[in-house]
Parts: sequence; C-alpha cells; structure tokens
Amino acid sequence: MNAPVVATCVVLGAAVVLCWVTSSDALAGSRYPKINLAVGYKVDPAWPRKPAEYRWRYMTGIAVDAKDRVWTLNQLDPPVQVYSADGKFVAAWGQGHFKNPHHIVIDRKGNVWITDYGLHVVQKFTQKGKLLLTIGTPNKPGNDATHLNRPTAAAITPAGDVFVTDGYGNNRIVHFDAQGKFIKTWGKLGVKPGELSQPHSIALDSKGRLYVGERNNCRIQIFDQSGQSLGQWRHLVNPWGIWITPADEVYVCGSSPKRWGKHSNLGNPPTDQLVMKLDTDGRVLEVWTFPLLADPDKPNPGEIDWIHAIAVDSRGDLYLGDVADNSKTHRAQKFIRLPAED
Repeated sequence: MNAPVVATCVVLGAAVVLCWVTSSDALAGSRYPKINLAVGYKVDPAWPRKPAEYRWRYMTGIAVDAKDRVWTLNQLDPPVQVYSADGKFVAAWGQGHFKNPHHIVIDRKGNVWITDYGLHVVQKFTQKGKLLLTIGTPNKPGNDATHLNRPTAAAITPAGDVFVTDGYGNNRIVHFDAQGKFIKTWGKLGVKPGELSQPHSIALDSKGRLYVGERNNCRIQIFDQSGQSLGQWRHLVNPWGIWITPADEVYVCGSSPKRWGKHSNLGNPPTDQLVMKLDTDGRVLEVWTFPLLADPDKPNPGEIDWIHAIAVDSRGDLYLGDVADNSKTHRAQKFIRLPAED
C-alpha cells in the first residue's frame, strides 16, 4: 500500500508558487528520537601505521597485552609485529623462524606463545623474541605425549599450565604443565559431548574453564581442566576465534551457522562476518556484523576477508584479522567501540 502524501506550497511572489510533496512516513520519521541505543563500532582506517616495506598475508593471530599493545601474527616476514593502540609501530621479530603460524597469546607474565601448525609445535618466547620453550617435536607430527599434529591454538593458565587445541590433525585437547611436561589429553573426532571436530580456538575464563571453538561442529564447547565437558553453545555462530576479557566477557568471531556443503570445512566460504559477545552462561549480550570484502584488489576499510583472529583492548575496541584462502593480502583492522547514547 502506498503511503499517504502531504502537499506543501509556499507563495514566493505574485507569479511564483513553490510546491512539494512529502510522504507521511517521512514526516513521521522526522519525529523519531535518533538516539542510538545499540552499541556500535567504526573502523579506524589509519590504524596501524605499518612500515611501508612490510606486507601481510594470512593474519591468523591477534593479541592485546596488559599495556594495550597489539600483537599481530601473519605468515610473511616479519611474522610478529607489535603496534600501540594508536597505531604506532613498536617492534617486529620472528623472521625465518615459523612455517604456518596460526595463533598468538600473551600470558600474565608477558610471555608470548605462538602455535605453528606447520611445525607442529607451540612455542614460548620473551617479548623480544627469545625462544624459551617448545612443546611438541618440530617438523614431526604425531599423537602422543611429545608430538602434536597441526595444532591450532593454546590457552595459558595463571599458573603457567598450557592447554593446546591439537585441532587440524588430532581433534584433541592436550594439557602440559608450565615446564612443558605432558599431563593428559582428551577428545576424539565426533559430535557427542566431549568429542571434537576441528577444535580451532581456545580461551580461559577467570574460573579456569576452557572455551573451545569447534569450527566443524559449529559450536563452542566448555570444559573444566580435567577434560569434563560442562556444556555446549550451538545454533549461534561458526566460531573461528575466541577472546575472553578479564571481566569474563566472551567475544567470538566467525560467521553465521551453516550446514555441510561440498567444502572440507564447515562454513567455507562464509556468507557473512560477525562478532558475538556472550556471558559465561552462553547468554548473547551483543552481536555485530561486518561487510565481507567485495573486491580483493580494492579492499575498503571495514570490510573483512574471512575473519579469523580477534582481540579486545581495555577500552572495548576490537582488533580483527582475516585470512581468505585465495586473497593475496590480508589485514589487521581496529574497530573503535561506540557506546550506547542513552
């Protein structure tokens, strides 16, 4: 049904009459209180001020440390790059060391942990890049106490224990102590509680519970540190990355749930890009969508090319990294949080 219209005329002179027609919908809309009750985000197109000679491909990992410095991880040299929250270049290292770096996390002592599925290891570094510890046997995949098979991510407890999603090859979680000694493992390929299908990301809350993003089961499964499955979140998001703030806000990046198709990974290629914020009971608090990259040769600020990595700083600003298979370059982008206006 067409909206009613209102005609308005103004006499400008003896021979000039100016008239226009306005729909009643537009008139009503002008009276709406244009106050944003929803939180939002806007991209910071100037972040970061990356050195001109640096290139990025497969931005698989992003982390924020206690000083709000942003650590980016990509597969081109230098793979580890550090920027301030306002975009200033701080440091870079790791040239020639990694094969397929996939995840980065900073522990409470400031140590840097990097998971490399090409080398089949998780490694601990100082913030200047000195190697301190290697978990797994470099270049030798396996499924035992000393071998990993294409691990995807790691979570570090305050005491220094390490939980690894041995995800691309073994579909298991592996627990090591702070010295890298094997403690136990759990999980096998499947869909039942306690089983796993491509555990791709892992994070810890303040109570020590482990949140595991299973891409090929399209769910987040929660475990205690003994390996007991405590629950699962389904029908919400295909999870690629997880970040948990000190306030136990659970941020998940990925795409809308999909059913299996012809591709080997569930959800590829994604049809949308989203970030979801939940509490530790699985209640959805906020959801935001971001535009997919329209043209790989002309990336516009704010467009995302298969979201893979997520981190959140103390102000609530988002840092997102993308990894689309066939694109020649990828990005880390900053999205500034816009508070509700009520």
